[in-house]
This record gives sequence, C-alpha cells and structure tokens, in this order.
Amino acid sequence: MKTPAHADRPDAPPLPASPACERNRAPILDVLRVAFASRRHVLEIGSGTGQHAVHFAAAMPWLRWQSSDRPGQDLGLARRLALAALSNAPPPLDLDVAQGPWPVPASGAPRFDAAFTANSLHIMGWDAVEACFAGLGAMLGDDAVLVVYGPFNVGGAFTSDSNRDFDAMLRARNPQSGLRDLEAVDALAARIGLRLHADVAMPAHNRCLVWQRP
Repeated sequence: MKTPAHADRPDAPPLPASPACERNRAPILDVLRVAFASRRHVLEIGSGTGQHAVHFAAAMPWLRWQSSDRPGQDLGLARRLALAALSNAPPPLDLDVAQGPWPVPASGAPRFDAAFTANSLHIMGWDAVEACFAGLGAMLGDDAVLVVYGPFNVGGAFTSDSNRDFDAMLRARNPQSGLRDLEAVDALAARIGLRLHADVAMPAHNRCLVWQRP
C-alpha cells in the first residue's frame, strides 16, 4: 500500500494531471451512477493520476472506491487521494494484473462487487489483458459489475480514423500495445461469467462497456 509523505507541503511539486481524465470524467460518471447504483465496494485498476478516483468517489459517496496501480508507477495517485481526504477513497493498492497478488476488500466482504478501469486495456499487452480478466474472475462477487472505458475495434475494424492513428502510435511505442477487439474482450469476460449488459457510445470514439454477473 502506498502512503505519501508530506502530501500537503507547500513546496510539494504540482500534481501530474491528465487532460483526458478531465474531459471524460463527466460522461463516464453518467454511466457509473447507473451501473454502480447498488454497488458498495469498487476496485479501480490502473488508477494513474487518481483524477477519476477522486472525482467518482466524491460523486458517489455510497461506494468505497479502492484505487490501484502497478508498483513503482508514481503519477501522483497516493498524494492526490491524501489531499482529497475522502472517507470512501482509501490509499491505493499496488497491483500488477499480470503478476498479482490480487487484493480482497478491507471491509471484510469476501470479494469486490464491482470493478472499473479506463484507458488501460490498449496499454497492456494482450497477455496482461488475459491475466487481468482471470484475476477479476476470482476477485469479483457473484453479482458483480465490471465497467471498462476506452477505444475498441468492432468486428476487427477501426471505428474511426482517429482510433486507427491512435493504434499506430501505441504500437510504434510498444508493439504489445494496441486497440483491442470488443468481441475478443467480451469473450474473456464470458469466461469468468460476465455478460455484456450495455455498450455506451462515448465522446471521441470511445465506449463504456458494462458487464454483469450472472
């Protein structure tokens, strides 16, 4: 678990910030308010700068929003959470989905009843995407909800020129990265008992995919 040192010092450097998080947080929240209306304990995978974690935890106080990211990934997540001081947003957990170990809820419940990740599957290699869903399979409860935000291909094809260009940029930086086919990701979800409940079109050719058990 990460604990920031002197998070509120006046000489602390500015927090890293993602303009994309600022742009997409409102439409994502519209989906989450519905998808997570009856949820209680959410695990966010790949929390990054923590902008989503703080915004969503503040807007949905009935949820305990557990953020996480890979060990050594320092984009200001722990510091942002400490500064926000939200009672339902505990310090982040270290989680490498390809390596584990996967967490269990601190509340005493045996498993989480929801999970969320944004703009992560196209950054991971496909092996890590497979490992991510396998880990979710053991961690999520019997009636759990999973929401994934980001760009996807459909039927093996790009849905826009901008998504094609984005995919080329990702692969040039890391050949293991790239936009994922919605159908391939849905097949991974089906293996762990999740069924696609909603496919919500989002700005800038992104989607919010909502799966649920059973």
